[in-house]
Amino acid sequence: MEGLRDVEYLPEPSDRRIVSAVDPTVIGFQDQWRSETMGWAPLTVEPVVQHQRGRFSISGLVVFALLVSVSLLMWQNQWLVVELPLPQSEWAFEETELREAQASGLTGEGVRVCMVDTGMDTNHEAFSGVSVQFKDLVGNSRAPVDYGAVAHGTLMAGLLLSQDDHQLGAAPNVSFAMVAALSDNGNGENTGLDDDVADAIRWCQFEFSADIISLSLGGSEERSGSEGGSSSATRQATDAGIYVVAAAGNDGLDDDGDVASPSSARLAISVAASIEGGGVWANSSVGSLIDREGGVREHPHMKPEVAAPGEGIISTGGENRWYSSSGTSDATVFVTGALALVLEARPMLKPQSNGDASCLIAVKEALMESMQTDTIVHDERGGYGVLNAQSWLEHTSQITSC
Repeated sequence: MEGLRDVEYLPEPSDRRIVSAVDPTVIGFQDQWRSETMGWAPLTVEPVVQHQRGRFSISGLVVFALLVSVSLLMWQNQWLVVELPLPQSEWAFEETELREAQASGLTGEGVRVCMVDTGMDTNHEAFSGVSVQFKDLVGNSRAPVDYGAVAHGTLMAGLLLSQDDHQLGAAPNVSFAMVAALSDNGNGENTGLDDDVADAIRWCQFEFSADIISLSLGGSEERSGSEGGSSSATRQATDAGIYVVAAAGNDGLDDDGDVASPSSARLAISVAASIEGGGVWANSSVGSLIDREGGVREHPHMKPEVAAPGEGIISTGGENRWYSSSGTSDATVFVTGALALVLEARPMLKPQSNGDASCLIAVKEALMESMQTDTIVHDERGGYGVLNAQSWLEHTSQITSC
């Protein structure tokens, strides 16, 4: 049998139990020529291929065992684990000079920020050690929870609060509250009642005593002069000197002619979205020269006021993961973070009890001037320019009283 180890077998066409040993190195041994030679034509046959059995030796087993042992050792010591770098949006923090402002030691310490959104999942590692005051207007949860599609509120909170070395938030040490007023409508969209958003804004003002209210949300109102509840609550807050930073909207080609409400309120800071390199994001909403009451808007309250990074922004998501999102929602948080650094450095500019909007207006003027040269220029989509946190900080140092 040893001599037949390397042969193949050619069966008789009439009786496949009768086979002939064939040297497989002979080219064409099973073709038409052999059929004719053997008298089988016009029939042709295929050889029976003999599958070789693996032969093991003691040395082979030793080598195999050695390879298994080395692989196990490497796995236990994570030598075989190749970790791909997580994506991040460091470019957004660099382009807005938030990192330069933070380099002086600013972290938002002592500034109270209240965010209205879908809630928040605080289980992400980036929120380790973060204290969150939570108000639920969607359900009845006392512990922070995110009701949104793709954890929208968690994404926004991460841009501000992340403690992770992978991507540090814009103002990670602010005193923070999250109000859940929006939720997934079942179609992957975050929606909510305007009255709930209004209640959330009032809670931020009167219960949390916020310095800044961050609204990565927006709706539409009739151009007839009627004012919705969220716009009314925003006006009440800003008249008291509380800073309201709100998304301009993502209308894009279906733009309704003005930024979203409540960012359309006169004293609110309406935020457009920019892309890496400084251009305006394609879907950022257009601002009108005329306000909802039919009045002409004037500097520094033209809408939107400022643009900030809002395309492909990486932030914290559900299940301890990092997600990417685009929109004026993201851009709003960058401006909120920069403003928190400004108020930390200039505490005299914080809202005062029984105060008015004079400081707020001065800070908005500084924001406008921080993005301009000599002549004030406003773009209906990009505002006065792209956020520059360090320049804004420097311009607010010129505010002597308000």
